[in-house]
Amino acid sequence: MARYLGKETPRVDGIAKVTGQAKYAAEFQLPNLAYGFLVLSTVAKGRITRVDTAEAERSPGVVRVFTHLNAGRLGKAGASPDGWAWPLQTDRVFFSGQPVALVVAESYEQARHAARLVRMDYQAEPHQTDLAAVLDRARLDPKSGKPGPRGDAQGALRTAAVKVEAEYRIPIEHHNPMEPHAAIAHWEGEQLTLFDKTQEVYGVRQHLAEAFGVPADMVRVVSPFVGGAFGASLKPNYYPSLTAMAARALRRPVKVVYTRTQMFTGHGYRPETIQKVALGAGRDGRLQAMVHQAFHNTSSFDTFSDSTTQFTRQVYACPNLDAPLKVAATDLATPTWMRAPGAVSGMFALESAMDELAYALGMDPLALRLANYAETDPDSGKPFSSKALRECYRLGAEKFGWSRRTPEPRSMRDGRLLVGWGMASSVWGAMQMPASARVSYRSDGTARVGSATSDIGPGTYTVMTMIAAEFLGTRLEQVQFELGDTRQPKAPAQGGSWTTSSVGSAVRGAALAVTGRLLAMAQRQSGSPLAGATAEQVELMDGRLRLKADPSRSIAVGPLMQAAGLDQVTETFEAKPSAERQKYTSLAHGAQFVEVKVDPDLGTVKVTRVIEVSACGRILNPLASHSQEIGGVVWGIGMALEEATEVDHRYGRIVNANLQHYHVPVNADIHAIETIFVEEDDAIVNPLGVKGMGELGMVGIPAAIANAVYHATGRRVRELPITPEKLL
Repeated sequence: MARYLGKETPRVDGIAKVTGQAKYAAEFQLPNLAYGFLVLSTVAKGRITRVDTAEAERSPGVVRVFTHLNAGRLGKAGASPDGWAWPLQTDRVFFSGQPVALVVAESYEQARHAARLVRMDYQAEPHQTDLAAVLDRARLDPKSGKPGPRGDAQGALRTAAVKVEAEYRIPIEHHNPMEPHAAIAHWEGEQLTLFDKTQEVYGVRQHLAEAFGVPADMVRVVSPFVGGAFGASLKPNYYPSLTAMAARALRRPVKVVYTRTQMFTGHGYRPETIQKVALGAGRDGRLQAMVHQAFHNTSSFDTFSDSTTQFTRQVYACPNLDAPLKVAATDLATPTWMRAPGAVSGMFALESAMDELAYALGMDPLALRLANYAETDPDSGKPFSSKALRECYRLGAEKFGWSRRTPEPRSMRDGRLLVGWGMASSVWGAMQMPASARVSYRSDGTARVGSATSDIGPGTYTVMTMIAAEFLGTRLEQVQFELGDTRQPKAPAQGGSWTTSSVGSAVRGAALAVTGRLLAMAQRQSGSPLAGATAEQVELMDGRLRLKADPSRSIAVGPLMQAAGLDQVTETFEAKPSAERQKYTSLAHGAQFVEVKVDPDLGTVKVTRVIEVSACGRILNPLASHSQEIGGVVWGIGMALEEATEVDHRYGRIVNANLQHYHVPVNADIHAIETIFVEEDDAIVNPLGVKGMGELGMVGIPAAIANAVYHATGRRVRELPITPEKLL
């Protein structure tokens, strides 16, 4: 029986966070620190024709003003002379809000003041920031072209007895984590130390090594705590190299922190998406054809794809499918991954279309999904390593009371309010990436565990401590887990909901390797009670190495190590996906049931009740896991009803780059949310049997809300967010 895994466990870093002991990127203290403040372009496309920094340089406290005219070179000589690979390397402007200067001063306030004194003249060029206007330039994303169409989707669509066709739109959305991006750079000779807000310290290390032409082992990146990121820090942003460039030129540490407005052009965003879905089915509801064509924007200088239609291929059993994704260049910053990237956008369109098909058939939306349930991967034909979606549907419908739903729109009321019930499916990958971890087990029974992963909020410190304590047989307080430093073993970026499966498997492997080392030491002793035992037959427990089948046969580890002259035993382990995984498709699934109440006079929508059921393998820490799923639901509510980055296409400029006008849910917007797990016994997916959940919880929510709004009002809103004017 598990000692910790599967048990509700409070965050081991909770006290550090609430008392301020936890240090975030901008909070590290270095002597002689200078402060940088960014100056951003005011045109969307063109060239800088004149730079006037004289007044800024005369301002009190200013150390230097960096522009493309005097900034240190970044990257390989001559690389991208007309592109934008590195900041302050060209007079070209590629998007409004591009950094065009960095003012460094003795204080933050002095730098901010002087930044307003920098004068730039531009030769503006015609720009285009509206995706709808550049669809003719869209090009097929190479990743979406593999494995290509399945069957003859267009032919099957023409002959289908019942069909629906619709277009769905999602605006640009921004991450807006609580902690703004920040970095502190410090050089000691050719050795660079950078404190950064990042989801992958090794990625930033490589980025900086390339920027300055130094060996990667001369760069140390530190990021012990991250105040939310959600994909905004998956790839290196422009500010770490800019900060390090300034620190190198000035021969002193430099700190750069984004303002909230600078966050909107400083790291990417969820791209604007236009999707066209056509579904064809027989009278029995079985899908005959699925055509899901998606378009989203990228930048003029970089190609980004979020694989919008990827999961459409694997959700429902359908013999004929075409799901291409095309991306089109716009004069905006490059998009990036944002919580549940691609999946939540694609499933909004697909699951809304499925609801429309259910109405066209006169069929219950849940019954339609069950009629098209995929018992095996429709794309590859492989079996699923585990799939409990059918149980999610059953349990969610039962908890929600779905059988009491009357199907006609506007048929359910609460006084004068219109009541709507909607549902949707969710899906996410159950991925594992190569990852390493180091375990040092001390003779006093304590352990130090490390991996260069991140903790952007899901509770990585806690779950890794739990895994280490479980397999080392220690108490939680006897384990010290460290992360976020390139001095620790390499780990993948914290994204894709793969951290526990990847890094957790490495921690488990390193702990078991320690057990194996100790067993070898024990068996070298004459008369060992563990003679002849294999590593799989023994376990560490409370400072003793013992036989699982007969705990009385044990040996104290402390004296064993002391006799060998060891204070500690250290093992580093790299965990990789097993070859067995290749024979299966591994996905996490879920079902969402949503109730909305709509004011028919005002058009306001309240999500009054949500039942969210997830099947994502084994649940290691239910306390944190429920929190993750609730957070996903809340974000889905925001995406459905509130979030939109507004671009004034006349100027190519974001006009609501702040938290006053970029709306996100607050406490008053959130009502009853119940999250439920259907645990799966999956020995294929990884040694711990876990699947990702952090993104899964929001994937179906926007569609479920849109479907509930239609049920309440009879008005189908196909463009997010669903704001009152769209219902009046």
